[in-house]
Amino acid sequence: MIESFLAFLVQILSSLLFYDIAGFPFIVAWLVCAALFFTVYLGGVNLRLLPTACRLIRHPASRSDVGEISPFQAVLSAVSATVGLGSIAGVSVAVAVGGPGVIFWIIVMGVFGMATKFAEVTLSLCYRTVDAEGKIYGGPIHYLQTGFKERGYPKLGRALAALFAVFCLGGAVGGGSMFQANQTVKIFSHQIAWLQDKPWIVAGAFTLVVGLVLFGSIKRIAKVAGAVAPMKGIMYLLCTLIILAVNYEEVPRALYAMLTEAFTAQAAQGGMFVMIALAFKRALFANEAGLGSAPIAHAAATVQSPAHEGTLALVEPLFAAFIALLTGLMVVVTNAHINATIDDGVVIAAQAFATVSPWFTAMLAFNVLLFAYGTTIGWSYYGEIAWCHLFGKSSIRIYYMFYIVACFIGGISHFSVVLDLADLFILGMALPNIIALYVLRGRIKAEMMAFIKIK
Repeated sequence: MIESFLAFLVQILSSLLFYDIAGFPFIVAWLVCAALFFTVYLGGVNLRLLPTACRLIRHPASRSDVGEISPFQAVLSAVSATVGLGSIAGVSVAVAVGGPGVIFWIIVMGVFGMATKFAEVTLSLCYRTVDAEGKIYGGPIHYLQTGFKERGYPKLGRALAALFAVFCLGGAVGGGSMFQANQTVKIFSHQIAWLQDKPWIVAGAFTLVVGLVLFGSIKRIAKVAGAVAPMKGIMYLLCTLIILAVNYEEVPRALYAMLTEAFTAQAAQGGMFVMIALAFKRALFANEAGLGSAPIAHAAATVQSPAHEGTLALVEPLFAAFIALLTGLMVVVTNAHINATIDDGVVIAAQAFATVSPWFTAMLAFNVLLFAYGTTIGWSYYGEIAWCHLFGKSSIRIYYMFYIVACFIGGISHFSVVLDLADLFILGMALPNIIALYVLRGRIKAEMMAFIKIK
């Protein structure tokens, strides 16, 4: 019954946000246009400040007195929430549906998305606030209200902030909780035979470990993310490199297919534009550039210049694109995507892992657990901010329970329904967020130019 209601909700709202425009869903076109605009408007900040971002990661600048976590911890918190199973299950499904050429366009969107990520993170630091308890708040909700009030549009700002909060709450529940739990259950049920008809066991266990950290603050989330993010990235990198090494003779063929099929209509069901739209959709879900989620985590960073944190954030879409490339290569060289369907999800990647050895899929299961856990706890904080804006802090424990219940429901639901729900709300966040970036673009550029002068 719950799954039927979710499917009905997705169908109604999708008809609006995913209205087809020349082969592109409206919300995807909305995000792509923003990425292109800010790439040009900010003078190619994507590549212009990338060397500076790498230097700041190695040698952090002096901190500000304002903030709760270090700039690098903010990056790790955002990466932990951003780079989740969308980079494994989502990309695997995209290759299965759209062909190897999808990966090329995912990487392209990752590069252009760097400009949008810089813009939104910089803006978040400009308008962050500190409450009476010293807790930092920032992100689209705050720059929509404060920034629009400065421009003389207070009512519009409040309305758009409320709209963003609704989508953010839905994104936290659908993408941050249900999606991650669903694929965790999927891989463990695939790995352990006796769990195949008992999804509630894995769903319940995953829900429990999420609940253990859920009642913490951004500091605790940052601490957990700081431990999980490097581990999950390194482990997944090593595993995919082993798979590529075992299938090294197929790597040139896979790369050739990615490049050639990126420009052929035969690569996807429905033609080239459908393939590109699918790629952009999966890329945006994976790197979250322009959605307004990462700025919430970055707002708590102890930095003096807003553009400093925006520059650090440039590496996030690149990291997501790199993980997508590894996933795509792994799936294509092993032909795991052939005859696969959307509901296969992370099992597509499991088939690629199995080409090394049947026991090697256990490594994927552990990787999935790390990716899912990091993303789930990161998104729980985003949802908390949205909930507090809509319903107040006094009812926050209701949100915690709501998030945990959604985690369990997601674990036992069909993947296609969960994926559609996650896409709907997470991509929907971009609607009010991008409007804010356009309206406040002058402040973003001013902060960038000031940072370039002092860096």
